[in-house]
Amino acid sequence: MQYRKLGAMGLWVSAIGLGCMALSEFYGRADPMSCARTLRHAVSRGITLIDTAASYGALRYGEAANETLVGKALRGIRDSVVLATKFGVMRHRGRRVVNNSPAYIRRSIDKSLTRLGVDHVDLYYAHRRDPNVPIEDLVGEMAKLVTAGKVRHLGLSEVCAETLRRANKEHQITALQSEYSLLTRQIERDVLPVAQELGVGVVAYAPMGRGLLAGRMRSVDRLYRKDLRRSHPRFRPGSLPSNLVLVDQVKAIARDIGCTPAQLALAWLLSKPAGVVPIPGTSKIRHLDENLAAVDVRLNDYHESLLNKIFQTDGVVGARNTPAALALMEWSE
Repeated sequence: MQYRKLGAMGLWVSAIGLGCMALSEFYGRADPMSCARTLRHAVSRGITLIDTAASYGALRYGEAANETLVGKALRGIRDSVVLATKFGVMRHRGRRVVNNSPAYIRRSIDKSLTRLGVDHVDLYYAHRRDPNVPIEDLVGEMAKLVTAGKVRHLGLSEVCAETLRRANKEHQITALQSEYSLLTRQIERDVLPVAQELGVGVVAYAPMGRGLLAGRMRSVDRLYRKDLRRSHPRFRPGSLPSNLVLVDQVKAIARDIGCTPAQLALAWLLSKPAGVVPIPGTSKIRHLDENLAAVDVRLNDYHESLLNKIFQTDGVVGARNTPAALALMEWSE
């Protein structure tokens, strides 16, 4: 495994992390015991950045089931990882709502610590921002958790460049988590340059376009009936065929290089300026091992320029998420 510094605060993490959302819900049935084995295998392979959230798993298993799963899996090896979790997204009557109130933040961290079975988390994100709460107040309250020793580093997720700039004046932000992949590059316009200017590391979730860039999917017919991709704009019948044309070009380039499409998608992100850390999620050990081999893939200038040409920001068909999900984000293209 290779390692890199996340942000100006010098939080060293594995070049590829593990996003744990898929271990509980969203993409199909996931057996908790099998997922725990995958998580421990990830740590044994050198992955140190483990990313969960208080809202993951709630629909199927109850409140914050993902944190509970992660906490149990990491017993005895907690000191080997950089543990990240998030607060701010609540499930209410079947839909997600955002809560950034001080009282909620204080309750959330204590509940997360209990579920994870730890006395602190290394990186604590505001999962989504409530526009009615000044970002200075939100970050100021989060900073109190650092003072209290419950949190080591602060992060934000899916905020715009101006919010990031204002937040960083209140307290150094170590990491910004946003969707970033060959299929979703809008972050490059404004957010990424500001993050680099401020010394904020970028954690890229959905780095393989929710599995599309892995090159194995041709339709949604075989997906679990509750798989979120069935309602995702880019997987709709009017969008998927056009997007598969792009994926086929990734597959061709991967064959030329001698890697898999998934490894190529991750290698493209790893080739970005130091500080971008992808966190692909998977519940399967074989897919995790495939992902980790991306650290050894090298792209030359020709392949870089070819990928950049194919995946222009306006070349993908369909929004990057559902309208309900985008409504909770500050930049929602």
